[in-house]
Amino acid sequence: MAADQVARTVTRIAHEIVERHRTLDDVALVGIRTRGVPIARRLSAVLHDITSATVPTGVLDITLYRDDLMRHPVGPQPILRKTEIEFSIDDRRILLVDDVLYTGRTIRAALDALIDFGRPRQIQLAVLVDRGHREFPIKADYVGKNVPTSESEFVEVHVTELDEKDEVILGEKSL
Repeated sequence: MAADQVARTVTRIAHEIVERHRTLDDVALVGIRTRGVPIARRLSAVLHDITSATVPTGVLDITLYRDDLMRHPVGPQPILRKTEIEFSIDDRRILLVDDVLYTGRTIRAALDALIDFGRPRQIQLAVLVDRGHREFPIKADYVGKNVPTSESEFVEVHVTELDEKDEVILGEKSL
């Protein structure tokens, strides 16, 4: 996906959110670090453009909730980043936002982390790319693009806020 396709995809997801929710009064977005955060912020901006509603947006760090932390450590100490949820999630409809849905393990960890902050009325999932290969029974409510992949392929999402350009790349893993 090129930059214009990424932008159109975020706009389409925002329109789908508006279509499925009578009101956005009790909706909040929570982006999963790292690339889910700018996507959530973009969705919030587009939702505001469409409806004039201000949708609270938070940031979720799932590092300590990952089930592979001890199996594949990223060094002597995992890098912990801040979770920034400046609003109550109790009785809200939370839209978790991530860049790529793959095995479902990241989303499982995000659900565990989110529940530590309260009891939402509902949790939905929005992803820019769904590449398949689920290991957990997790399905996104909003999908920007389904990209069937093989296990030997990878999907990388680049966002301007972190990578200086917007794009989605499909490639072959090196052996």
